Amino acid sequence: MKKPVKIILGIVLIILLAFVLKYFKDSNTAEVVDYKIDEPYYTSIDYKVVATGKLNPEEEIELKPQVSGIVDNIMVEEGDIVKKGDLIAKIRVVPNEQSLVSARSRIKTAELSKNNAQTLYDRNKALFEKGVISKQDFENSELSLNQANESLKQAQNDYQIIRQGSLSGGTSANTNIIAQISGTVLQIPIREGDQVIQSNNFNAGTTIATIADMSKMIFEGNVDEAEVGKIEEGKDIIVVLGAINEKEFPAKLTFVAPKGIEENGAVQFTIKADVEVEPSTKIRAGYSANAEIEIESKDSILCIKEALLQFNRITEKPFVEIQKEDGSFEKVDVELGLSDGINVEITEGIKEGDKIKVWNKAKEENNDDDDN
Repeated sequence: MKKPVKIILGIVLIILLAFVLKYFKDSNTAEVVDYKIDEPYYTSIDYKVVATGKLNPEEEIELKPQVSGIVDNIMVEEGDIVKKGDLIAKIRVVPNEQSLVSARSRIKTAELSKNNAQTLYDRNKALFEKGVISKQDFENSELSLNQANESLKQAQNDYQIIRQGSLSGGTSANTNIIAQISGTVLQIPIREGDQVIQSNNFNAGTTIATIADMSKMIFEGNVDEAEVGKIEEGKDIIVVLGAINEKEFPAKLTFVAPKGIEENGAVQFTIKADVEVEPSTKIRAGYSANAEIEIESKDSILCIKEALLQFNRITEKPFVEIQKEDGSFEKVDVELGLSDGINVEITEGIKEGDKIKVWNKAKEENNDDDDN
């Protein structure tokens, strides 16, 4: 029994020895990892803050009726260009029955008062001519008659306004909705036959049409709290419209909100800018736009690609790895300057001609190329 055991142990030891020899052989023959290198270069960096937002008309108004009724006729369509004073729509007044009854009652009451004042006036006039009453008594009766006539006239006017919507003649007089500014009709949210409500202290009223002056546009957007402290009102900026082939428009920053609004966990500040729009450019309200605000610019500065930077896990200070003469790499701390997200300025730590380690291995890149 002992001999077979010795034979088995010998075979196991031989197999283990073979694995150990193979391991050392593979370790000694392993290829040295080859890293690509990059060098610093001189370039220009423009540090910009980008704000996302929309392009809206500076002057935009909503037209609302002063009386309730039915839309009888709409004279314009969305997109039409109108001038101040142009007729937009006509409203046919539908009188309230209770208001009409009350107005008729007031007319009858005013007529009774007027008839009574007329009777007193005629009587006092005869007495005054005979010298029975004084002139003052006669003038008082004359004043009462005039007041009664005025009250009757007012009651009749009130009745006509309730029934027709205006003091003009006709049995179905219309109230006219007039354009208050010159511009483009952006929206007509109602149709002919719709019922509309007048604007008053308790109700904003039904919007008949929205008109805006499209020649004066403003950009309204948001800036992150980390960037808002770097911008100031009065600065010239560029507004880019993606809907018009990334066309750029010059603009001037006119407003930076003093208070931020939290959106999705980040505090955003509203900014506004006046945009110079060419008359030949067809701009539509609500276009998405980006505002590019240049904060700082430097020319011919020593830079590297920002992807080459590494950061110490403890101190969080940036560093790069520089290749030495023997091919090995050493860590070198660097001081950073201006950055545009792709290139970053190096103010201290490396110099022109240094070879910086690129973290993408050359061997892996070559394998990827072969697979493609």
